[in-house]
Amino acid sequence: MAQLHLTEEWDKVFPKSEKVTHRKVTFHNRYGITLAADLYEPIHADGKLPAIAVCGPFGAVKEQASGLYAQTMAERGFLTMAFDPSFTGESGGESRYMASPDINTEDFQAAVDFLSVQENVDPEKIGIIGICGWGGMALNAAAIDTRIKATVTATMYDMSRVNANGYFDSENSEEQRYEKRKALNQQRTDEYKTGAYVLGGGVVDPLPEDAPFFVKDYYDYYKTDRGYHVRSLNSNEGWNVTGCMSFLNMPICSTAMKSEVLY
Repeated sequence: MAQLHLTEEWDKVFPKSEKVTHRKVTFHNRYGITLAADLYEPIHADGKLPAIAVCGPFGAVKEQASGLYAQTMAERGFLTMAFDPSFTGESGGESRYMASPDINTEDFQAAVDFLSVQENVDPEKIGIIGICGWGGMALNAAAIDTRIKATVTATMYDMSRVNANGYFDSENSEEQRYEKRKALNQQRTDEYKTGAYVLGGGVVDPLPEDAPFFVKDYYDYYKTDRGYHVRSLNSNEGWNVTGCMSFLNMPICSTAMKSEVLY
């Protein structure tokens, strides 16, 4: 397993709560990738606690929204962890800035592995939260992992559908989808020749005056002091573009929630 170099000082985009304790932890998935996480525990908690693993949005890191979700849920009595998915943030995995529906679904299951063996966790009361693009990963994990007793997604849109058909289905034709795949595959050839990957998909900067409302929302978070983080792909150069091609072929996720009582 790779040795990770974790930042020990508080470098989140949100204030540290006095109601919980915080520490860095690592765990590994079945692909042999070591993942980094922030573990939040309610102060003065007794006995075995219900637990929640949190990840997302797509292109974000645990120091941003997922960490805030995790800390807030810990304030409410859960033991929680926010983790960086494979290939991003402080987690391991090569090549960097990749995304894979299979591996990222496994990341959620690996988080459940870790939580299940903690002495202060009730293994029958484990849930997951998937934010934005990671909502689909959360649903994938919940569909196959019976240990997950509750799943919540906070998702604006179906990321698989957007990658295949464009925003608002603006590229929803056989010809347009083919041309998109053709361009990305040509880019793979070009990258192989040069040995350098093309990064893209980060939040546009500077922000065009005619940008759609959701792009303005992205910018207001990822590109300002409110949510900027140096390790966030959305705040900086974005993903290894052709490394995310698998999302073009991922089945379109249905909006759903699996829920049982954790308390």
